[in-house]
Amino acid sequence: MRFGKRGGAMFKLYYQPQCRWFGDCMPFGRGEKFYLYHQRDSRKPCPCGEPFGWHLSTTSDFVAYEDLGVAIPRGGDEEQDQYIFAGSVLEAQDGSFHAFYTGYNRDYPQLGKASQVVMHAVSDDLKQWKKNALAFPPQEGYDPDDWRDPFVLWDEEGFRYVLLLGARREGPKTRLSGCTVWYTSRDLDTWEFQGDFWAPGLYTMHEMPDLFRIGDWWYHVISEYSDRNRTVYRMGKSITGPWFKPEDDCFDGRAYYAGRTFCLGNRRILFGWVPTKEDCDDTKNFEWAGTFVPHELFQRPDGTLGVKPPETVRAAFAEGARIPDSTACREDGRTLSVLSRGCGDFFKFEADLSFEEGTVFFGLGFCGDSGTESFYQFRFLCGENRFLFEKSPNIPWYACMNLGLERPITLVPGEKYHVVLLVDGSIATLYVDGVAMNARMYQKEGEELCLFVSGGSAAVENAVISRELKN
Repeated sequence: MRFGKRGGAMFKLYYQPQCRWFGDCMPFGRGEKFYLYHQRDSRKPCPCGEPFGWHLSTTSDFVAYEDLGVAIPRGGDEEQDQYIFAGSVLEAQDGSFHAFYTGYNRDYPQLGKASQVVMHAVSDDLKQWKKNALAFPPQEGYDPDDWRDPFVLWDEEGFRYVLLLGARREGPKTRLSGCTVWYTSRDLDTWEFQGDFWAPGLYTMHEMPDLFRIGDWWYHVISEYSDRNRTVYRMGKSITGPWFKPEDDCFDGRAYYAGRTFCLGNRRILFGWVPTKEDCDDTKNFEWAGTFVPHELFQRPDGTLGVKPPETVRAAFAEGARIPDSTACREDGRTLSVLSRGCGDFFKFEADLSFEEGTVFFGLGFCGDSGTESFYQFRFLCGENRFLFEKSPNIPWYACMNLGLERPITLVPGEKYHVVLLVDGSIATLYVDGVAMNARMYQKEGEELCLFVSGGSAAVENAVISRELKN
């Protein structure tokens, strides 16, 4: 299955089950295939309105997907797993497969019961799962309604299994008591609670914890919704820290959430989703669930993590058309230069961008019209070392709600920046030398792509645009 449908928009590259919205993903890999265990939201009547279990889709290239249907069905309305919230899948040392997941019942708090409990299922083939009685109820002192998203891994040095869990302390939901807690086990049956794993006092809740090692560095990943609503990470030289914050601790912007990773064939992929906006309206807020978008992670020489498109995604596009090198100059004010017309709402654009000393800002406008000068755009603010997504002109105020749609980047005059811009329906993804950002856009004005600049000069070189996938 290559196409997904959402509100009339067809996705040729990114994955969304037909007439459903893609929620949190629990990735696994075996052989050359990735297994995407995930939640599917029906939006009846709203996000998370109708109970769901886990579905399964597989892919080897993040272009073509096979839908295998329900993997772990939800329980009944009277059972703990009325909803099956997030968790993880692993292959044990004996070759058996285990899923640890969150059983959530929205009615339990009224009955004096914890709404969220960690539960367990086993499988022989990764497709059919059998639930068992193993459960992790909330520990004393922690909020019984925020105890979720277990992640399990095998600690080779400690010769033990480690289970991480997103949690928060009891008390007002506004308290910044979000934390990752942990358990250890030798056999996946008997577990010992170890207390707080990382409790920085930064967020109200930790979601979707992840833990992995590349070389000498360990990385702890969580998603948070009380500060910048992003997936963030910390790095350390031990599986238990101490944890250090990199200068850029995010993988994407506001429009990318619940990222979990899996490494297969030396490719560590980040599995997250791009949220939709309420009523498919640019001016409204983001909502839970949407469309799956993969990022590939790589380690920089200093140990920090960068983000790039999976190579199979780049290679999936047909040979593109070369765009002549172009320069836009304007000492005062703003000017634009059209790079390509008739781009449609699906294309891959790659190029090298540069700017001269003294330039105020420059960027790429797309899905717009040079006659009306109305575009969606990624704008690089040279003196501020950041880029952002917006709609221009911003009328009527505001034309696009873009809070959180910005990323830090060091901008040096004369240096070349390689950009990859992927547009698929209502989603735009920009990669710039290891930095990524996704955005949603619903009210497109045209099909042109342009370079714009203010207070200086910017250039596009080695540009290629492809408007279709290979057969």
